[in-house]
Amino acid sequence: MPERAAVPSRTTSARHVPIRLPLLALAVLALVLHLTGALDRVDDRLGDWLLAKHAQSRIPPGDIVVVAIDQKSLDELQEIAGNWPWPRAIHAELLAGLAPHAPKAVAFDIMFNEVDKLGIDSDLAFQEVVSSQDNLFFASLRLVDGNQAPLALLPPSFGAERTAGADPDARATLLVPAALPEENWRGGLINFEADRDGTGRHARIYQDIAGWHLHSMAANLARFSGTALPDRERIRLHWFGQPPATVSYLDLFTDLEQREPQIAPTLAGKIVLVAATAPGMHENRPTPLGQHTPGPHIIATAVANLRAGDWLSDWPARWPLLLVLAGGTALAFYRRASPLQSGLGLGAASLAALAAAWFAFDANLYLPVGAALALAWVGYGLLTVESQWLERRQREATIGIFGRFLDPRVVEGLVESGELDRGRKPEAREITILFSDIRGFTTLSETRTPEQVVDLLNRYFSRQVEVIFRHGGTLDKFIGDAIMAFWNAPTQTPGHASKAVEAALDMALALDEFKRELAANGEGLGDFDVGIGLHTGPAVVGFLGSDTRMEYTAIGDTVNLGSRIEGTTKGVARILVSGATKSACGNNSRFKFIHRGQFKVKGREKPVELYEPVRNTDQSRAGGTP
Repeated sequence: MPERAAVPSRTTSARHVPIRLPLLALAVLALVLHLTGALDRVDDRLGDWLLAKHAQSRIPPGDIVVVAIDQKSLDELQEIAGNWPWPRAIHAELLAGLAPHAPKAVAFDIMFNEVDKLGIDSDLAFQEVVSSQDNLFFASLRLVDGNQAPLALLPPSFGAERTAGADPDARATLLVPAALPEENWRGGLINFEADRDGTGRHARIYQDIAGWHLHSMAANLARFSGTALPDRERIRLHWFGQPPATVSYLDLFTDLEQREPQIAPTLAGKIVLVAATAPGMHENRPTPLGQHTPGPHIIATAVANLRAGDWLSDWPARWPLLLVLAGGTALAFYRRASPLQSGLGLGAASLAALAAAWFAFDANLYLPVGAALALAWVGYGLLTVESQWLERRQREATIGIFGRFLDPRVVEGLVESGELDRGRKPEAREITILFSDIRGFTTLSETRTPEQVVDLLNRYFSRQVEVIFRHGGTLDKFIGDAIMAFWNAPTQTPGHASKAVEAALDMALALDEFKRELAANGEGLGDFDVGIGLHTGPAVVGFLGSDTRMEYTAIGDTVNLGSRIEGTTKGVARILVSGATKSACGNNSRFKFIHRGQFKVKGREKPVELYEPVRNTDQSRAGGTP
């Protein structure tokens, strides 16, 4: 007879979503992206965006002023200074006029690396003014290639620091303010510090060349202001959303010619940074603020950060954050949270990480969260695909399993709604059990070949199972030539006792119709008949069995009594139900019950009251051939 296939046991993999493969794929992807630098780029992009937004709330200090050699200055001063580069006497005049107003320092972000052979007198005037002041700073550059000079020959004014392990023969290619006497070379390097992607996020405090420390102009300006420099080669800049205070070179130059200057007195005690800002004169640099950040703004930011000690300290949060985000998401999937729930949780955690990175700026901390967030969401996608694939496979398996017990037309909808779950633990529930057994099967077998018997039974069982499904019953199993079915499991079925009784009555009608069709075809069945027994009571229902073979079934005394009642039908009635089933049907208008007496059944000390159900439309008493 047909027999159900084994059902996989409810192991840990059924209770939890396997996450090892998605996590392994995520780990491999993270390693590859880390080695290629892609994760750093993701961190930088998000960090730049957050930092640029946060910078809008920061105002640069008012005691750092840029004197800009702008286009207006070039145009208006052309009559007296000529084309750029101007004679250095122009700068000498500016410095001489500015000195009485006592700026803290004046730094030139322009190069004086060559002597003006056509303007010797101008250079001498410039040198004279410079030598008379001790708060002036001049730019130097380190070049990648060119003629190298021994660092040991740099004058003390340059400020090169020789560490204990410095190479006495160290050499480098430097552009220095050679137009000035060596004792006036104080200043520092103005090299732009760019990361691997070409964006400037840091400022160099010093460059180490074989143990020689060559400080930047920003570092020397901060140190001149009385700031102790940190023991590090560079700092991550904490940007300002606005440029530093700026005065046109022309306006200051003109102001100094007045009997009572208005601009120059405002520069007292301030750091003045003279820089070329006219188009084509100074190369703008890419920074988190944008692709065209003026160079003097970078120097001013570095000086301000060093003096205030508010540069950004890197906090390596990528891998701990990824562990928290990806681990939490994986745990949620492992515990079978829905993708929506897991996504909402990851979204909330992502917002918290972004908020932490934002407020960390206020504590002068830089938290790189972009790569961790990106990888966490990639992991979420991998886990979602794995979960959806597993859910689909389990749904198909569940539909395949319950399709053998319930009407296949409704199983898929029940699985989608979650009412059917093969992972559900066995539970106690009130059911109505039905046993149907063939009478006269031995005679039937003796008059037909085995193949004919099997074909006949299959046609019979198909009709009977269709009736059971039509009335919402669950097919438990075929036991030889018998059928076991029950109601109210695995889904709750209101009025299950009445539905079971109606199914039994229709099963009897289906048998009669089947016999008539066979008789019409010359396939008489002789004394072929059925006995059907029903009982209502508590039972344990669910997947039961061993690790290698499980079946969805019902066990308990209710099942045993249902089987015994079926065995009592012979010689009494086709269908008999217990008093419990009769009571559970209540006042059903579609059928009534005829008392058939008390019967002694195996396993029961007291006799059992049994009843035959009869449709109210029947004109004669039931009681088909027993």
